[in-house]
Amino acid sequence: MDVNMFIDIKSSYDIFKIQQSCTVAANTLKKISKHIEAGISTEELDLICHKYIISNRNSFPAALGYCGFPKSVCISINDVVCHGIPSKETKLKSGDILNIDIAIIKDGYYGDTSKMFYVGKTSISGLNLCKTAKKSLYLAIEIVRPVREYCGHGIGKNFHESPQILHYDAYDQEIILKPGMVFTIEPMINAGSRHVYTMPDGWTVKTKDGKLSAQYEHTVLVTQKGSKVMTMSSYENVKNIV
Repeated sequence: MDVNMFIDIKSSYDIFKIQQSCTVAANTLKKISKHIEAGISTEELDLICHKYIISNRNSFPAALGYCGFPKSVCISINDVVCHGIPSKETKLKSGDILNIDIAIIKDGYYGDTSKMFYVGKTSISGLNLCKTAKKSLYLAIEIVRPVREYCGHGIGKNFHESPQILHYDAYDQEIILKPGMVFTIEPMINAGSRHVYTMPDGWTVKTKDGKLSAQYEHTVLVTQKGSKVMTMSSYENVKNIV
């Protein structure tokens, strides 16, 4: 069976609409960066993101209600690998590292991105971990062109589409990258072992050894000659990172 036949090739209109969603997602991360400080609760951060997202015409937080997820964004602190649920009780402390994952649905199209933030003075090991995760993302983006694919999940009119790709050396199902494919690249890097577990809430994933984890994510379009990062912020520069 040719798995490529199940991967949607986006039209120019689809790409235009996905770009709108991606822009809202990128701008939400920029907006929330001004509020990252010790003492603020993750629920407050979630509410700020929610208000900003819905203030953009026809935009809605894709995470809210997705498979029962109760909040608008995922906020993962320190040893939380992904899918952290914002709460009143969880407040940022100096030295924390955290990932905020923003997914937008606008006019029926999705955009998805995340990045790491630091609270106050962060440990050298925490900073290095975040830098490694970011560099992994941009090195992956640099090699995207119409060839084989390797990581992330398809996105467009659905939050998660084919292809669903693992973030380690694994069989790639002989998927061939083609212009018009849109997917996310979202490396998650643990400071210790790869082993994780899911909390009783059914969502929050933590490292088993309690060591730090970091993640960065962009939505990427395959073009005729390479790729375009659809969730790129104005202050980002791939060349300066890799």
